[in-house]
Amino acid sequence: MNTLTNDMKVALYHEITEHLLKDEKPSDYLQEKSRECEFQEYPFHLLIDLKKTEQSEKYHPEGSVWNHTMLVLDEAAKVITQSKNPKAFMWAALLHDIGKPGTTRMRKGRITSYDHDREGEKISREFLSALTDEEVFIEQVSALVRYHMHMLYVLKNLPFQDIKNMVNRVELEEIALLSKCDRLGRMGADRREEEEQYQEYCRRLKKEYDNKINK
Repeated sequence: MNTLTNDMKVALYHEITEHLLKDEKPSDYLQEKSRECEFQEYPFHLLIDLKKTEQSEKYHPEGSVWNHTMLVLDEAAKVITQSKNPKAFMWAALLHDIGKPGTTRMRKGRITSYDHDREGEKISREFLSALTDEEVFIEQVSALVRYHMHMLYVLKNLPFQDIKNMVNRVELEEIALLSKCDRLGRMGADRREEEEQYQEYCRRLKKEYDNKINK
């Protein structure tokens, strides 16, 4: 049974936003808030589902998607001043893996979450649309969620990359910064290596963007 009115849900959305933008460690607030009954209701319960979703220990020794998301949030908070759009950037950090609960499977003894970026775009749009009518903001967040895996795709030259559409939908500096936070939001991440990967990704994106505007 729902106990939150729409006005109460919107108020909670604004409260979360304030902590995302102002807290040095937004994870502290989210960890505490997630234990309250408010997070059992739509759409906030979609965040609770992250706690139940396990990940491959090889890539995510920190455990569940929730644990990873909290680490990513705190990494994002460290670089929030580098973002041109902090509100969209921080909400994208919170929702970037929202597609994993519905896509995580055990395949040949491995935990996988294929297409969670595509699924996450849809779910993040639905999540935010239940709380705000800021269409531009919703598009910005959902697009960042959609392309947050592209650092891996581009650097590994994988067929899943879609740079052509990405450069039309997101600020390249924003998606690169989010991707770096995503990769740093893991226990044992090699910060020096990830910084080098980030710089290489930025170089490749800039080249792609330059090619686009010169055509």
